Amino acid sequence: MNTSAQPLQTAPAPRLEIRNIRRFFDGRPVVDSVSLTIQAGKVTCLLGPSGCGKSTTLRIIAGVEMQDAGEIYVDGNLICDTVFRVPPERREIGLMFQDFALFPHLCVADNVAFGLKGPKDQKRARVEELLAKVSLSQYIDEFPHQLSGGEQQRVALARALAPRPRIMLMDEPFSGLDNRLRDGIRDETLSLLKEEDTAVLLVTHEPEEAMRMADEIALMRGGKIVQQGAPYNVYTRPADKAAVGFFSDLNALDGTVNGALVDTPFGQFLAPGHPDGTEVELVFRPQHVRIDFDRNGTGPLPTATDGVAARGTVARARFLGHESLVEFKMDFDGSILKATVPNVFLPETGRAMWLTVPRRRCFIFPK
Repeated sequence: MNTSAQPLQTAPAPRLEIRNIRRFFDGRPVVDSVSLTIQAGKVTCLLGPSGCGKSTTLRIIAGVEMQDAGEIYVDGNLICDTVFRVPPERREIGLMFQDFALFPHLCVADNVAFGLKGPKDQKRARVEELLAKVSLSQYIDEFPHQLSGGEQQRVALARALAPRPRIMLMDEPFSGLDNRLRDGIRDETLSLLKEEDTAVLLVTHEPEEAMRMADEIALMRGGKIVQQGAPYNVYTRPADKAAVGFFSDLNALDGTVNGALVDTPFGQFLAPGHPDGTEVELVFRPQHVRIDFDRNGTGPLPTATDGVAARGTVARARFLGHESLVEFKMDFDGSILKATVPNVFLPETGRAMWLTVPRRRCFIFPK
């Protein structure tokens, strides 16, 4: 019997790893103990409101800004701490910004070839390969001002990918595009980046963009990453009320925990992990509010999954294109509760309707 030990299989080092990065401006932490890992061929979205430290984090990774603490690794090799620093041009990191930053005096081919080294024929072959991938071969001799915004964006992508960077940093790269073009350009960009096996860190303040593009979302607020995970998990298991509200409108009800339960006008909701007497908020999204069209004005009856129905009157209804938003003034306290309904639903102002809230769709957070 062969008893020789088998070598252990070790996982590859992350393409990009940042550990406990901190950056202070005027004594205030703008980036506060941020840690991230990204594997080759994966996209991580750094998502958060303006001013939360996203772009500063990107600048530190690119090497154009120095951190006050923390380390950065590429393929397991240290490229920067507070003492040692690989220059930006040697980090094999590509950059794409909201401003495409194409050189107006250079044609498309020369823009794409700008960062390339080596024999002229090899550079030309790489330029032609990338322009074919972004469907711009016919514009190889044109100048940036002769191209549309979407075409300029694809030239900028080809230029960033030309040196075969191991990592691509993207700061709001699609925000300048027309809405009609944005989805298609995003999908094309994502496909090409994955084909090149590039690790991508994309900064955005748009939740829809992050959900569409990311393998993982890092939700940032006040210089910190407050939640990180797959888009589905970040959306369905939010860390706090603000995380719920960043992805959608929300409704909130106050309550007090008693016997691991919270009493509300919509019935009792479980509050595991919260001690008795804790003041909490019951948070739920408008798309999870159910309108009971069969009740026809009768009193509140409990149901197995939706708890108790509560009555409200229509305060306002608007059609948003793919759904309708209806705001109800609730009988129990006069507060406004929002509900969304697929397609067109525009009930008259003042119409009384009964609403329920599915228990499994609610989040409970300490107030």
